Order: sequence, then structure tokens, then C-alpha cells
Amino acid sequence: MQLDTALLVIISVFAIFSITIIITRIFGLRTFAKMSSFDFASTIAVGSILASIIINKDQSILKGALALVCIIGFQTLFAFLVRKIDLFKNLFTNKPQMLMKDGEIYYENLKNCNVDISDLMAKLREANVHQLSEVQAVIFESTGDISVLHSSNGTNIDPIILSDVAQK
Repeated sequence: MQLDTALLVIISVFAIFSITIIITRIFGLRTFAKMSSFDFASTIAVGSILASIIINKDQSILKGALALVCIIGFQTLFAFLVRKIDLFKNLFTNKPQMLMKDGEIYYENLKNCNVDISDLMAKLREANVHQLSEVQAVIFESTGDISVLHSSNGTNIDPIILSDVAQK
């Protein structure tokens, strides 16, 4: 690699990362959060643009910055529409699924969420669960995370915490 090519890559990396940080500060941290399939697609698109700008000499930093602003602006608009319009929310976001409730494993929901029983047990161990009877709820979140709510002293879960979770 020639010195001028190396310098161009270094300058491009510095410039595009600076632009990305500025865009993230303007549009908010949700820009790169693990939230939905749409956010994931946006993150992949941003990564692709960053790689193109840095590696391809024919791509301008200004063109890349415009593409980043468009993708993140569209992502922000989409997030706004999902928050404000129920149709968008229902069409484009996953509803959290109950995998376990009051010590009972919902095997059909495990299957539907593509979660293996060994994955569930790993999450329970990670949450320091000693008995299945301690488990009040295990939820497969819309982000793909698994949340474990448990208590050994019988504390009840506030209903609002489970209000958006699909049961059986």
C-alpha cells in the first residue's frame, strides 16, 4: 500500500467516524441501540456505508455523510411513526412473548421464538434462579433479549410490567 492511500484511509476513518458521532449526538443514542429488526437493518446499512467510504477511494466523504443522514433520519422518522401510529407498531415491531410463567415453561412459545430449552436454562442460571418455582415470568423481548423475573419471597409482578407481553 502506498503512503498516499494509507493517509487517505486514515483521514477517511477519522472524518466518517467524526460525522457518525455528530449524527448520533443529533439523532440520539437509539440510533445504534439493539431495538428492532428495522434498527438492525439501519445499523447494517450504516456499517456498509462506513466501510465503503473508508475503503473505496471513489466514494466521497460528503456523499457518505449524506447517506448516513438519510438512513438515520429515516430511522428516526420510522421510530416516530411506530410510537405514534398503532398500525405501524403492529406491522413492524415484534410483541414480547411469554416463555415461562409461574414456574411453567411454555414450550410452544419457545418453539415459536426459536429458543431452545437449553438457552432458557442458561438464562435462568444467569439470573441466579435455583428453583423453577421461583420464576414468575420469562419474556422473550422484542429485541431478542430474554428477561427473567423471579423472586424467592413471593413478591408479585406489577401487571403493567407484563401488559404488552403476549401470553400463550
